[in-house]
Amino acid sequence: MPSGSVHDAITFLLAAPTAAGAYALSGDPAIAAVTGFAFVFAGLMFGPDLDTKSKQYARWGPFRLLWLPYRTLFKHRSRWSHGLIFGTLFRVVYFLGAMTVAIFLVAVAINFALGEKAPQALDFVRRWESIGAVFVSDRAGTMFAAVFGGMWAGAASHTLTDIAITYIKTGRVDALF
Repeated sequence: MPSGSVHDAITFLLAAPTAAGAYALSGDPAIAAVTGFAFVFAGLMFGPDLDTKSKQYARWGPFRLLWLPYRTLFKHRSRWSHGLIFGTLFRVVYFLGAMTVAIFLVAVAINFALGEKAPQALDFVRRWESIGAVFVSDRAGTMFAAVFGGMWAGAASHTLTDIAITYIKTGRVDALF
């Protein structure tokens, strides 16, 4: 498999063409910039190798604790972590869920330290719903699609590089999964 440095180099090499492709599709420089940034973010911090101790995992610093359950749930290079169809989607859903739990626990700890009643889970869900309502507007939805598309492309470049190197070394694509 390629090293983390090789994956990083490929990420930086493909960032500008990804942004240019987004611009060609949308005609919007903001969409192109968001897509390019999301591509780099996925390549450096949010890619398939979060299922193991990797450069991507280490870059989260103290927040890498959020990824410990993910590492336990997914076998390295499984279809669910490195898969082109669901890999990025699973990481986004996992991350949002982990952040929700972490923020809720912090809110409980703060309320406990202040001697106040713990927040009710239903109230917490309602607050998240109000945050999610921001994504209803057309522009926010378009930006969300640009972010997800950039993140998917960044993760896909990682997986496709792994497949190519596996094929070169073994002659078998199925050796990856």
